[in-house]
Amino acid sequence: MPESLRRDVKLLGAMLGESLVEYGGQGLLDDVEWLRRAVILARRGEMSIEAVAEIVEGWPLERAELVARAFTVYFHLANLAEEHHRIRTLRERDTGGPVSGSVAAAVAEIKDMGDDRLDAVLGDLELRPVFTAHPTEARRRAVVTAIMRISGLLDALRDPQAGAGERASTERRLREEIDLLWRTALRRHTQMDPLDEVRTAMAAFDETIFRAVPEIYRDLDTALDPAGTGARPPRARPYLRFGSWIGGDRDGNPYVTAQVTREAVSIQADHVLRALENVCTRIGRRLTAHESTTPPSAELRNALAAAGIARPARFTEIADRSPGEPHRQLLLFAAERVAATRQRDADLAYAAPDELLADLRLVQESLAGAGALRQAYGELQHLIWQVETFGFHLAELEIRQHSQVHEKALAEVRAGGPRSEMTEEVLDTLRVVSWIQRRFGVRACSRYVVSFTRSATDIANVYELAASLGDRAPVLDVVPLFETGEDLERAPEVLEGMLAQPAVRRRLAETGRRLEIMLGYSDSAKQLGPTSATLRLYDTQEALAAWAARNDVKLTMFHGRGGSLGRGGGPANRAILAQAPGSVAGRFKVTEQGEVIFARYGHPRIARRHVEQVTNAVLLASTPAVEERARAAAARFRPLADKISDAARAAFTALIETEGFAGWFARVSPLEEISELRIGSRPSRRTAARGLGDLRAIPWVFAWTQTRVNLPGWYGLGSGLAAVSDDAGELREAYRSWPLFAALLDNAEMSLAKSDRAIAERYLALGGRADLTETVLAEYDRTRSLVLAVTGHERLLENRRVLSRAVELRNPYVDALSHLQLRALTALRAGDATDEERARLEELLLLSVNGVAAGLQNTG
Repeated sequence: MPESLRRDVKLLGAMLGESLVEYGGQGLLDDVEWLRRAVILARRGEMSIEAVAEIVEGWPLERAELVARAFTVYFHLANLAEEHHRIRTLRERDTGGPVSGSVAAAVAEIKDMGDDRLDAVLGDLELRPVFTAHPTEARRRAVVTAIMRISGLLDALRDPQAGAGERASTERRLREEIDLLWRTALRRHTQMDPLDEVRTAMAAFDETIFRAVPEIYRDLDTALDPAGTGARPPRARPYLRFGSWIGGDRDGNPYVTAQVTREAVSIQADHVLRALENVCTRIGRRLTAHESTTPPSAELRNALAAAGIARPARFTEIADRSPGEPHRQLLLFAAERVAATRQRDADLAYAAPDELLADLRLVQESLAGAGALRQAYGELQHLIWQVETFGFHLAELEIRQHSQVHEKALAEVRAGGPRSEMTEEVLDTLRVVSWIQRRFGVRACSRYVVSFTRSATDIANVYELAASLGDRAPVLDVVPLFETGEDLERAPEVLEGMLAQPAVRRRLAETGRRLEIMLGYSDSAKQLGPTSATLRLYDTQEALAAWAARNDVKLTMFHGRGGSLGRGGGPANRAILAQAPGSVAGRFKVTEQGEVIFARYGHPRIARRHVEQVTNAVLLASTPAVEERARAAAARFRPLADKISDAARAAFTALIETEGFAGWFARVSPLEEISELRIGSRPSRRTAARGLGDLRAIPWVFAWTQTRVNLPGWYGLGSGLAAVSDDAGELREAYRSWPLFAALLDNAEMSLAKSDRAIAERYLALGGRADLTETVLAEYDRTRSLVLAVTGHERLLENRRVLSRAVELRNPYVDALSHLQLRALTALRAGDATDEERARLEELLLLSVNGVAAGLQNTG
């Protein structure tokens, strides 16, 4: 472990230990330490896991709860220390030259292909992260806020400029905050509603994303022309567009209504307008250039005169405070107008973001014309980029609903009789979309995602429902979502049918022949297994890219990835470079959800690094050289991959179709109890049924993670590799040469590294099905052995030092929580606990679930 990281972990751990002693006496800390040492010895083979289990069984339930809380809080602090280490590492690497995976590195590589190629790639560049509404973020907002306060204090403590007195004061406050975190309830005791989720996501926008975006554009501008940035018109154009499903995704969530959608976009608008007002005010106050040194343009003088007429008293006050500073006057008046926009003051408000942009560009052009180039293209350019990126709506709110809901609603509308509550809700949602567009513009909300799209008729149904509103019909871009294996195969056929629809052809003409489709990773992986789903998704992308080329359509593929490896997660930049050739074409749209949101966007520097790595991959994946290498590798190794896929799918489907599998899964995992964590507003199942088909992919993956099996991330791959084990040399060459195959094995390797066979065996034994236990463990052994053989590694994650260190450091502590969880789960499954004991056992179980999620991180 690097010394700086070791120092922070040791400090935070010691302060937590002090809180444990102050709260529960030395005995509590001794028990925590005893369990910590025991699980480490068990990992070394110096103690049996049965002996560890006996330690845990010997504690009263109240003591077990406190120990579980201690390990969970420790994980939050360890994660924080690792985040700080990542930030230090990024700063150390920032020596002025291109860093691997950076925007500058991609620009330098593409420049070697010619300036025309660089201009073409940058001209098409578009990155759309979409925050989604069904989080696996198990932490309460109060816990997240407490961790952020601790983070700030840790920064202050490591400030080399701080004096001894300052450090002593900071250490005292740090102890206070860690003690408060220990005493804070770690899980929610009330159900979240969709607007709670909206407000939680706003923290990421407020604290990080709004501030980071202009810095990201500046990085690109610097890479394009290092010497001139900040003193010339920018060469970088805004290419980020944020989206959100939070408050718009109603598929299976009865709590997302038309009113919730309206309130969600209003909350977003309030946050972005406050932010824009603050930046306008800040830049305006500091822009003290006097007219004697920086004379204003005639156009700016005219704008000031118009402002004086529009609001004479207020403008006179601004002018009196800023005599002879015309640029400052107009910016401060713009801040007043942004405030009026938020307050719905129609006389002064901006009607649209373009009006604000016009004022900002007027100031910029006047400054540039007066020779104040650095004032024109410095911080003021950052504000312009922010308005261009976020508008007055912050993130485009997208609607999602199930295709069957539209089918039923349209039948009622066509019949002309009484309409059900469901149909009225569908129509009300479309009316709200129309209201949002009138209030904030079409950009604020036009995408309508149809989940489980089976045919082009599913798309036509939405357009017909919208048309039934007459003059109040919203402008829509209806997006088909292909989720199952069969739907993915039919995707080109569905798009062909869409081209025949007048509404689709009209939107293609209006948008420059742009079309969007969405690919579902979760349900396809739950149906086919991770190996076959990965290849099916690749085939679909390849087919759709060819379809788009034939039909002169600029197709954007929206990737519905989750945070976990079993739902398409993993390193985003590696995933992009593994896409089918031609499927990126400069445009990448992806869901961001659960704990991934705060892991990637919780700190400005980490957010910048994440976005630049994704940008780097999108740029490189869109170049002919990278596409050709991927195409050649796919052509060579695809027959081998098909054999792997067939055997892997057969193994996966044989398992999940075994009679009694669904019930067995519910017994060996905390599946049903997870709903009590209240980690999201959406129910875990689409209906009241209890089969696997009805179970959403998120709890499916989350529950397997808790058992330490991580089955959705690797199951079937071992059987697939075994089917072609005679081609060992070709397998190793495929791993070296084909990015898709390398990503498939690397993600499985990460899943296996976060698993633990011995502990998993204890969970699986709870199901009372020795046959299923044996099947799962045999596939685990097979997969682990063959993945290591193909990659050439002697141990898992051998070639990923940082990740390997993080996993190895966490695993023993996750083991401790798993033993505590097993105690609770075993007693609950026995069914002989008293009501009081059951309540205590459930609390212990849910505390441990929360802790394991914090320890493993990418859980769902």
